[in-house]
Amino acid sequence: MNVLNLIGLLSGLALFLYGISLMGDGLSKVAGDRLQKVLYQLTSNPIKGILLGIGVTALIQSSSATSVMAIGFVNSGLMQFNEAVSIILGSIVGTSITGWIVSLSSIGEAEGWLMIFSTTFITGVLAIIGICMYKFSKKQSRNHLGSILLGLAVLMFGMNAMSAAVTPLRENEAFLNLLTKFSNPLLGVLVGIVFTAIIQSSAAAVGILQALSMTGTLTFAETYPIILGIAVGGALPVLLSAMGATLNARRTALIHLMIDIAGAVFCGVVFYAVNAVHPFPLMRMSMSPVSVAAVNTAFRIVTVLVLTPMINLLGKIACRIIKDEPVPEERTTPEDWDLLDERFLSHPSVAIEQSRIVVYSMADHVRENLRKAIQLLWNYSQEGFDEVQDLEEEVDHYEDRIGSYLIKVSSAELTTKQNEDLYLFLHAITDLERISDHATNISENAKELVDKNIQLSDDAMKELRVMVDAVEEVLDLALKSMTYQDQESAHMVEPLEELIDDLSDELKHRHIDRLQKGICTLQHGFVFNDLITNLERISDHCSNIAIAMIELEKDAFDTHDYVESLMARKDEEFSRYFQQFKEKYTLEEKN
Repeated sequence: MNVLNLIGLLSGLALFLYGISLMGDGLSKVAGDRLQKVLYQLTSNPIKGILLGIGVTALIQSSSATSVMAIGFVNSGLMQFNEAVSIILGSIVGTSITGWIVSLSSIGEAEGWLMIFSTTFITGVLAIIGICMYKFSKKQSRNHLGSILLGLAVLMFGMNAMSAAVTPLRENEAFLNLLTKFSNPLLGVLVGIVFTAIIQSSAAAVGILQALSMTGTLTFAETYPIILGIAVGGALPVLLSAMGATLNARRTALIHLMIDIAGAVFCGVVFYAVNAVHPFPLMRMSMSPVSVAAVNTAFRIVTVLVLTPMINLLGKIACRIIKDEPVPEERTTPEDWDLLDERFLSHPSVAIEQSRIVVYSMADHVRENLRKAIQLLWNYSQEGFDEVQDLEEEVDHYEDRIGSYLIKVSSAELTTKQNEDLYLFLHAITDLERISDHATNISENAKELVDKNIQLSDDAMKELRVMVDAVEEVLDLALKSMTYQDQESAHMVEPLEELIDDLSDELKHRHIDRLQKGICTLQHGFVFNDLITNLERISDHCSNIAIAMIELEKDAFDTHDYVESLMARKDEEFSRYFQQFKEKYTLEEKN
């Protein structure tokens, strides 16, 4: 084998790997957001989990990617590691589908009309159709379908390049002598492990084996142990993905390795034990791409059938190997931050769903912070004040963590819906953080009232309660509109926000009257006005959240224009809601 053949083999391998990646990405995007989300929604029993693992792996063309996603769900607490095992078992079978696709490249050349079944013709047609759909179609779904066809064409072209590069080996005595050594089971398994670990793809390792089989020099005796080794070597990327993960995530990765090793040992020991007693005639059978794919699939199916009843046992063994760690007395970060796992960044639909959960958790923290801050106005305590400060610090960390994660997600190719969700979350976390800031300001106002022994008048406290109730409702409506995609709640926010603006003006005017009458002092006025301003600003940020929801529904993103048109229009719906809130939040007549 000369240098040109070696370069041809490596370039074919590069195209093969790129084709698998391109085809898998396209299939994943065509399948839509549900492809990855169902991984943690349909694992109620092992059989469902296995079938799910097979299906997802067949679509994304990577058992490692499926297993890494499962580990990510375990790491974020959305899935128990025993549930992840069934998905990993399914992925082990699903990855063998690639071998059957690769078998298409073994279709020979022909003359006349039979040439339409040749690899050259099929590859060319796929490439032409694929590039036309990818470059010239305006529909994103067709672009993704085009990338699938291009990926398949590149995969087949790479396979042909590898086959052509290794063809001279059929007459190379050194290579033929080397192959006979691979019939030694231990050496064959070791070669499969090392080679797969180097190229980080069991599908590609099987593909190269299929390419070698096209020389007609590869027998079953040499192929079988290498396939066993390829299965074990395919666990390395999964093990690497679990570095730095949670305890159960590391256990899940270990179980993946245990499954591959147990499958290889069982199928190897049983097969060679029986062969020692009754030699199999197929040991000398010349292999083809189809027979390599068949052996690979059969081995993986047997592995799954044997190990499925042992899922709980595998879990117990993993727990014994990786023992429980001491639980820290105090956790420094919120638990739901684990949901923002960087393993999901290559799967935007999952990353965005995880972000959604954390954004909603942030919203709950903000709601709780405002509730605690307002409670201090009626019943101040130093403990309550400290809780508000702690919650505010936590909300700030939420904004930083979610914002950084969403920026990373934005670098991926996103669908229109995913971009809209990203837009909403980025805007929402800013408004939520500002609401928490104003809640903190309110707590400081409450502290000032106590420290300076300032007692607001009964009228001022009654008026303040009316505005506080209105602000709490506008926050509930804004968060409901975001959390439940509730457009009705979103449309109710702006009328209530305008009423709160009116209440703010009226309360300030009434307080000026009390100042003029000597009922309140100037010192009272500063604190009271500051309270009213913070409450009014909270309603402004609630308005921003609701308007973002409405604009996304309309596929328009100019918030300023929307508010201006709404104020100018004051339609029947707006007026009806405004009147309802005006009747609900009515100030008592001036004395």
